[in-house]
Amino acid sequence: MSGSTLGRLFTVTNFGESHGPAIGCVIDGCPPGLALTEADIQTDLDRRKPGTSRHVTQRREGDLVEILSGVFEGKTTGTPIALMIRNEDQRSKDYSNIAESFRPGHADYTYLQKYGVRDYRGGGRSSARLTAPTVAAGVVAKKWLHERYGILVRGYLAQLGSTPVAFKSWDQVHGNPFFVANAAAVASLESYMDKLRKSGESCGARINVVASGVPVGWGDPVYDRLDAVIAHAMMGINAVKGVEIGAGFASIEQLGTQHSDEMSPEGFLSNNAGGVLGGISTGQDLTVSIAIKPTSSVRLDRHTIDSRGNAVVINTHGRHDPCVGIRATPIAEALLALVLMDRALIHRGQNADVVTTTLRVAAQAPASVLRSVVSNQSENPDPHEA
Repeated sequence: MSGSTLGRLFTVTNFGESHGPAIGCVIDGCPPGLALTEADIQTDLDRRKPGTSRHVTQRREGDLVEILSGVFEGKTTGTPIALMIRNEDQRSKDYSNIAESFRPGHADYTYLQKYGVRDYRGGGRSSARLTAPTVAAGVVAKKWLHERYGILVRGYLAQLGSTPVAFKSWDQVHGNPFFVANAAAVASLESYMDKLRKSGESCGARINVVASGVPVGWGDPVYDRLDAVIAHAMMGINAVKGVEIGAGFASIEQLGTQHSDEMSPEGFLSNNAGGVLGGISTGQDLTVSIAIKPTSSVRLDRHTIDSRGNAVVINTHGRHDPCVGIRATPIAEALLALVLMDRALIHRGQNADVVTTTLRVAAQAPASVLRSVVSNQSENPDPHEA
């Protein structure tokens, strides 16, 4: 099966199935000398793993990572790093009733048509279980990026179903099962999820991810634009149906004078571009938003066909997330980090010796400058808005 490897210089090859003996990945291209232990990786795996609250699948997996190669005496050697996570709580019998039927919204039909065989146990290769190795690999990238460049990659859930959640503070993200940056919203989200689960329905979500401290200059024109590579990686997450960079689809309604990010000697005055211009990083925060569809596995009756083409009614039982977006924040963080590390190594390989005398604009102008611009705009309104 092709399509299981991400990256060019820093590559991650994902392997395994939902109900197989183990899942994992092989990381190649990691520079030597990075301090790395299983404990470093376990922290993010614990954020993503199932069974952490009543609002997600109750599959009980320890998601304990094993480093099989590429690390010696606590540091990376520069050789391939093999990571393995053993599956411990498979209940394949839960899926025996769908072995000959195609679940609407799942990859059952397309996998069978493409390969002539499908692993119906938990979705096999198409399961969100395969995001665990991605998160593990993302830890390596996060650690290297932070130590080498001071880059910080963070995410949060910005909307659950039809309910947007206002951002309050990064400090509040890790203290609740939803990864929302607003502790005051947790009670209402829990009530919403309890009702949703009892009804047998599911919902989608929006996840926002921000990378701070990214230097100017990463990414390449045309096909390897930084935003294009980010979108490609994010669409590799199960259930993601949309990716926005910066203002995203809101830019449709913006005027040119609103969208273009003005610059001053003190810094950028806005960030509608999301930290990318011409496919190259600007030095501002990279801002990415992903749309996650409702979970396709629901216990309500759905019309479909079986492998012989007969019309049947199906409902999916077993252990499923009513909203897969609840556990998606660490996954989105990991993929953004993987892309950035790959781009960092590519940039270093070609452009490490480039020196320019042009002023490097700060990621954001000081508050005093921003206030002055806003005041001036109010006195001289945009002619397009008159």
